[in-house]
Order: sequence, then C-alpha cells, then structure tokens
Amino acid sequence: MEVAAAAAPAPAPAPANPAQHPPGVLMKDLPGMPGTPSGLALRVTQLLLAAVSLAAMSSTSDFASVSAFCYIVAAAILQCVWSLSVAMVDIYALLVKRCLRNRWLVTFFAIGDMITVTVTFSGACAAAGITVLIDDDLSICSMNHCPSFMSSVAMAFMCSFSLSPSFILNLWAVASSRILA
Repeated sequence: MEVAAAAAPAPAPAPANPAQHPPGVLMKDLPGMPGTPSGLALRVTQLLLAAVSLAAMSSTSDFASVSAFCYIVAAAILQCVWSLSVAMVDIYALLVKRCLRNRWLVTFFAIGDMITVTVTFSGACAAAGITVLIDDDLSICSMNHCPSFMSSVAMAFMCSFSLSPSFILNLWAVASSRILA
C-alpha cells in the first residue's frame, strides 16, 4: 500500500508594501517591555537614580533623626533591589533570546512596579515636605545638609517618574491579552 504525501500549501504572497502587515499580526515586543533592550535601559536608569538618591541621603549624618528621611532611604533600597532583580531577569532573557511574555510573570512585574512606584513616590513626597519645612519655614538650612536632602528628593522623584513607563507598559500588557503568549 502506498500512502500519498500531501503537498504543503503555497505560502501567502508578501504584501506589496513591507510596512503593511496583514490584519491579525501582532507586535509582540513593545519597547520598554520586560526582556527588551529598552526595558533593560529603563531598569538600569531606575537603579542608578535610586542608588544616587540613597547615596545622597545616607551621606548625611543626621538623616536618621527624621522619619521621612529614613522612609526615603528604605524606599530607595527597595527600588534598588527591585530594579536590580528585574534587570538581571532582562539580561538573562536578552542573552538567551527568550521572550518574557508569560502572563503571570508580567503580572508579577506590574504588581512589583506598582508597589515600588507608590513607595518611592510617597517617600519622595514626605522627604520633600520635610526639606521645604527645614529650608523655607524654619530657615535652618545652614545647620543641616539641605543640598544633600534636596538632591536625594530630586533623584527619588526622577526614579519614580522613570518607573512609570515600566508600570504602564506592564499593566497594559496584562490588560491586553493579545500581547502575552
């Protein structure tokens, strides 16, 4: 008995304009998503800004006397650990050329980003309030380390602003089931 082999169907013709994609083709790797070079760049930026904020605040000898300054130090440490962890996952994904479009993993990243952006932003707001109190209202900036406090607060705000795109992209990817595999 002979079995006839089925012929493979002919491939679909390529579109005349390569910029046009047929309907139903999804763009899977959005810039800034986990496992992309721009996602890694966002995480490294977040790590550096949090580290500078931490270094500026902890370089003063009297930050421990104010609870808001202790809070911003704890928030910066949390942000450094989170950004470093996700950056290592991004580096691994880029090295082995694997995508990070697993629904549970991206949900975990979105929740982690939401927690860290909330903690970092609230710490920056609290420390900014105390810095304004020391500088403008009490006018005792000459006795304190106000430039270090101000630079730490500015770096914490920039860190939370750089974390926002990561959070929004991860949240959007979780909400859009078409992006995730």
